[in-house]
Formats: sequence, structure tokens, C-alpha cells
Amino acid sequence: MDAGSALHWLALVEHELLLFAGFFFLLGALDEFAMDCAWLWLRFTGRANTPVLRRRDLCGNPLKGRAAVFIPAWQEESVIAHTLRHALAVWPQEELRIYVGTYRNDPATLAAAAHGAGGDHRVRLVVYDRDGPTTKADCLNRLYQALQQDERREGHEARFVLLQDAEDMVDPAGLVLLDRAIGPDEADAQFVQLPVMPVPQRASRWVGSHYCEEFAESHGKAMVVRGALGASLPAAGVSCAFERQMLARIAAGEIGTGAGNGPFDADSLTEDYELGMKVAALGGRSKFLRVRGEDGQLVATRAYFPTRLGPAVRQKARWMHGIALQGWDRLGWTGGAGEWWMRVRDRRGPLSALVLCAGYTLMIVALLVAALDLAGYAVPWQPSALLFAVISLNIASFAWRAFMRFAFTRAEYGWAEGLRAVLRIPVANVIAIMAGYRALFAYSRTLRGEQPRWEKTVHDGHPSRPAMLEPAE
Repeated sequence: MDAGSALHWLALVEHELLLFAGFFFLLGALDEFAMDCAWLWLRFTGRANTPVLRRRDLCGNPLKGRAAVFIPAWQEESVIAHTLRHALAVWPQEELRIYVGTYRNDPATLAAAAHGAGGDHRVRLVVYDRDGPTTKADCLNRLYQALQQDERREGHEARFVLLQDAEDMVDPAGLVLLDRAIGPDEADAQFVQLPVMPVPQRASRWVGSHYCEEFAESHGKAMVVRGALGASLPAAGVSCAFERQMLARIAAGEIGTGAGNGPFDADSLTEDYELGMKVAALGGRSKFLRVRGEDGQLVATRAYFPTRLGPAVRQKARWMHGIALQGWDRLGWTGGAGEWWMRVRDRRGPLSALVLCAGYTLMIVALLVAALDLAGYAVPWQPSALLFAVISLNIASFAWRAFMRFAFTRAEYGWAEGLRAVLRIPVANVIAIMAGYRALFAYSRTLRGEQPRWEKTVHDGHPSRPAMLEPAE
């Protein structure tokens, strides 16, 4: 094939990719712009303002009743002791009970958890009599059963159950804030979600820190708009609390598929996300509680996220598999226009990965076409006025998206991290493409009968170690 023929085919591919990617990029840009406009309107009308509370009015105060914290742990010997020591120190309330779920074939995590508990009677170590890993939901159900046993023995129930992960650093004010917001009455919420704040990592500026801007936007804008629209709120799996009777209703199978041994569906890879949806389906009130202390810091759970490409891809593939693919099958489409909009946003991950892949392929093809054009070969097509308008709109929308990403990241992490967030956009896109590919193949295996497994993320660092914290710049 001579250079002229190659140019002809490359130009044809370029044109088709431009049509495909240009249309779907523009569609996604309109979706994001609508979300931005909704948030700006809420901010302008005062409904998106973040209240400020004095931390001393929250930290350490007695609770209204028993609070049960569930921490499932598989091969978490590097972090679980730090998590427990920190939580027990900043949450001194007698009403607190922490249930740590380990497996019989994971003695290292059990030993580390026992060391972190330090003999504190508020910690209950639950050893699952099965080899791990099963699924996170299955481990959570075992903790739920342990809670039920304690409730029967002691003669009273917990007020709420709080989910945390083994690597989390909880906020000292978080427990009392949840205790005040949650309850069985009409004025109370039956599900409350606090923000999650990934901690920037000097050793992983590109992969580990790219979660900062994603959660800054999601928990600074998208969750606020969802709440204002009255759409169901997805649980993040950490910093999410559920009223005890609501969990009992879900465990009894009042909504969707009955969980059997507890409220968490063991067949789901994102049981936390589904649980938030089920609360709304049962008529429960959900609340995203975004509050700052007088120090300007959000009341939020902080954690390190994966620092290497492989673990980050596996984690996001599991989220995409559970939310976008399993969620379509398991939760379907219900509710009004606002609910449908949010579910489309939740499930667009695989399509977004495909469009991003097409976009980066287009960049490579366009460079090749440009090189041949510079070599003196005539390009066989030129963009029409309509296509040129689509390209221009996409460029403008990218600039707007970059600005919004910078703005939300800067608000939580400072100017330097905000600028890095813009530079990390290609990294986040590549991770999304790889995660989409992995999620689709994993989903296809489950369609052939393979059982989902807990493909957990390995955690080595914990933000409660003072030397590891990085202040905003």
C-alpha cells in the first residue's frame, strides 16, 4: 500500500472516529454542564452551602444509643491496627461497638486487629468460619449476624450501623454528627452519607492522587444535586450509616432480592451502592451530610487509595462492574426523570470508556494524517461547518470541565493539587479505559455462571501516621 492509499484509509477512519467520538463527547458534555448548572443554581439560592459547626460541640459527646461499626477485612494486616487505634482514640463513646470481620485462613489480619484493639471491650473480632475471600457483602452479613447475637444477649438493639473500610481514618466529629442525623422518625434520615476524602500522596502524584479530584467533584457537587432532586443516594461503602430497623427490613427481603443471611446481597460487587438505592425504594429518607468544622476542614473519612496502575484499574473495574453492569440487571429503572438521569450517570462508565478509547485513537490517527499532509499528500476530506462546530463545542466543554475540576479540587486540597488535577486528566482517562475493558470481561464471565469474588485492593499506608499526611498547599 502506497502513502496515498494509506492516507485515504486513515482519513476515512479519522472521519468516522470524529463523528462517533465528537457526538458522544458532546452528549457527555451536555450532561456534565446540566449538572454544573444545577449545582450553581443551588449555590446561588443558598441550598448548596456547607454549614460550619464547632468540632468541640461534636467530638466525644455521648450518643443517643448503640452505634455499631462494621469493618470487613481480608489481608489487611498492614492497616487494620492503625484504623482501630485511631477510631477508638477519637471516638471514646461507651455506646460504640466496632465489629471487625476476618477469615479463618487469614491469621495475620486477625492478629493485627487484636493488636489494634488493645483489649478494648468495644471491639468485637468476628472470625468467619469459611476460607476467604468470599465477597465483601458476605463478610458484612457475618458481622450483621454477630450484631444480632449481641442484641439478643444484651436485650437492646443498636440505633444505627456504620460501614467503614479497614484502611479508613475516621473523623473525630463524624460519629456524633451521624448519631444526630439518623433515626426512625419521619424527620430523621434512615441513611446518611458523609463525604469521603482521598489523601494526596507524594509518592503517587499521578495514580494515587487522581482520586482526590474525582471525590472532590462527586461529593462536592453530584451528591448535593442528587439530594436536591430527591433522587436516591448511593452509599459509598465508607462513612455511610443506616438506621437499624431499615437494615432489618432490607434483610427481611422487603425490596429486591432477599439477602437471606443479612441485608447485604452476597452476589453483588457493590452492595453498598445498592443498599442506598434500596433505602429510597422502601420509602426511607436519605441524606448527604456535608459539614465543615471551624478549622475549614470537612467532616469526612480520609484514606489512601491505590498508588499503582494495576490496583487502581482493578478497583475501578469492580465499581464499574457492580454499579453500571450489575446495577442495570439488579436494580433496573425506576422513579421519575431525576432518578433516571442519575441512574444513567451511574451506568455510563462502560460507554464512557469506549468513547475515551475512540478519542485517543482519533488523536493518533489525526497525527498520522497530519504527518502525511506535511509530507505533501492532499487530505481527501475537510470538516463540514456542522462538524467544525461540534469540534469547537467539545474543545470549549473540555476547557470548562478542566476549570470545574480545578475549582473543586482547589477548594479541598489547595491550588497546587488543583493544578495537578488538570494535568492528571489523561491519567484518569487511561485508567477508565482499562477499567471498562476489565469490567466488561468480568461481567461476561458472570453471565456464564462464574461467581463474583472479592477482588480487594491491597493497602499498605494509613493516613493516621502523622509523617504521611500532606497538608493542602
